[in-house]
Amino acid sequence: MGAEVISLGCRLNLSESEELRGLLASEPDLVVINSCAVTAEAVRQTRQAIRRARKARPDARLLVTGCAAEVERAALAAMPEVDGLIANTAKLDPRAWNVPAATAPVRQHTRAFIAVQNGCDHACTFCVIPQGRGRSRSLPVNEVLREVERHLALGVREVVLTGVDLTSWGHDLPDAPQLGVLAGAILATFPDLMRLRLSSVDGAEIDPVLFELLSGEARLMPHLHLSLQHGHDLILKRMKRRHSRAQAVELVSGLRNQRPDLAVGADLIAGFPTEDEVAHAANLSIIAELGVVHGHIFPYSARPGTPAARMPQLDVPTIKARAAQLRAAVAETRARWLTGEVGKCLEVLAERDGTGHAPNFARVQLPPGTEAGKIVTVIPTRIVEGLLA
Repeated sequence: MGAEVISLGCRLNLSESEELRGLLASEPDLVVINSCAVTAEAVRQTRQAIRRARKARPDARLLVTGCAAEVERAALAAMPEVDGLIANTAKLDPRAWNVPAATAPVRQHTRAFIAVQNGCDHACTFCVIPQGRGRSRSLPVNEVLREVERHLALGVREVVLTGVDLTSWGHDLPDAPQLGVLAGAILATFPDLMRLRLSSVDGAEIDPVLFELLSGEARLMPHLHLSLQHGHDLILKRMKRRHSRAQAVELVSGLRNQRPDLAVGADLIAGFPTEDEVAHAANLSIIAELGVVHGHIFPYSARPGTPAARMPQLDVPTIKARAAQLRAAVAETRARWLTGEVGKCLEVLAERDGTGHAPNFARVQLPPGTEAGKIVTVIPTRIVEGLLA
């Protein structure tokens, strides 16, 4: 058994943690915390994970990498539980760990998460991720295809493309190809790949080819998770986002006209500085207008060194209350959506925990003994604790 890798935060971290397990397969006495720094709460959870890991493995060597290892470097290095830090940009380089190059991925999930892009060139006023990840870097098409081929050889049925700013993929490559080109190349090269899924995307950068694929390509899953952040135009401007509310609505409406089964997810921040009741109401209402059924709600927390931290702040109780209202709104929209999925014939990719995901990312409780990694046909008859069953 190799190193224990504990992953926090985004799907990109999850993808990189999979690679780290393969890279560190010969290091049984090592614990790696792949950290997150997207919010102050994420940093708190990172510190908590470090303490738990040290308590559980007192004799292991404990190293920390990830975004928090960059933006909170001094604070984490000072923790007595931590033996060392690995630079986030170097964490997939065997030389950083003093180990031989990895041979094959160690797959813990039935889906393969492939990081095709890293870093970010934008400057959202609330975000420290560019400090932790650096400038945007894209994996060339031929290297992505090799990664997909590797995972297909392991029997993977679904590939998930991930990145810090996924829809900026290709901007730094010759001729600046767009993400639709990459998705199309994967689908054309691997006709046996049953399911291709995108992680969080910036609606402002969805190119025409990608729009067409999302509109009608059956193997590209009908699941769009938007890095939306807010539903009020003034707050979006103060966040330095590149889309308006109307543009987000137009994008989703246009895709749903072509693909009615499209399920929409969104990242939304509650209690951003200067957010008044009108702005909060707009944030709430966009959930129903877009039909957001997969919601990631983040209570705003100031990150030192960001422009938003210097703006007039809301009090913590107000932020928490607004986040709770956003979560309740998503839960209501999701409940109606799940009710509509009862009785439908769903093709579900089985996970190891006895559940699985339909193409629209609805989570389904599977019959006991269902083999992980298989795609099975399920007609749910009820909803049990938020799962179709």
